[in-house]
Amino acid sequence: MGTRRFTLNVVTAADGTATAYSPFLSGKICAIHYIKTDYAAGVDFTITAEATGEGIWTENDVNASKSCYPRAGTHSNAGVAALYAASGTGVNDLIRLSRDRVKIALAQGGNAKSGQFQIVVED
Repeated sequence: MGTRRFTLNVVTAADGTATAYSPFLSGKICAIHYIKTDYAAGVDFTITAEATGEGIWTENDVNASKSCYPRAGTHSNAGVAALYAASGTGVNDLIRLSRDRVKIALAQGGNAKSGQFQIVVED
């Protein structure tokens, strides 16, 4: 299995918002790295799968570069949440995309400011 990195440079409009899309991806999302360039302090972002709307990473008031290693809850074949042992802790796994794009929506980024998102996908 190999990994691929997709880089998106996202520039905001005058109202501090932006929407950007990755190329079509297939594989497991291992990480998303946010590299702050000059977005305003407190930028908000919502990162989802375009076709399904599945949440990948949502965070408000981000002030510095950071990385996220997103996971989603798993389910049994009966459609109920899979739990680990008697403690009832949810079982999470990597988020998978099949010919889908990652959508990045920003707010509160400042007028004509920029930042970078790197999406790491495992084949």
